Amino acid sequence: MGSVNEFDSSTAFNEEPDFENVANSPQFKQLIHERKRFIIPLTIFFLVFYFSLPILTSYTTILNTPAIGDISWAWLFAFTQFIMTWVLCTLYVKKSASFDKKANYVIETQLKKGVK
Repeated sequence: MGSVNEFDSSTAFNEEPDFENVANSPQFKQLIHERKRFIIPLTIFFLVFYFSLPILTSYTTILNTPAIGDISWAWLFAFTQFIMTWVLCTLYVKKSASFDKKANYVIETQLKKGVK
């Protein structure tokens, strides 16, 4: 077991990137735009789907009708919220891995520009 100070430098950047140059680069701005384009619609969908259950059960009787035997639509809707959470979590984890790769690429290109 290694100490906290031991760090594999082969995976780390040898130089500290100039984060102002990285933030002003067109690749970074494109990455931020893609990230917002992905996160904002998913967040809106999640919030609408999540808050629709308490709103519909509090102010309407739509979900009180039986769907399957004695199971009402409210129970089915609540169950789909668990499924929705896992699906959105899986989508986010997979997409964030590609964002991480793009972010590392942006940093590497900025470091290469600084060396030349």
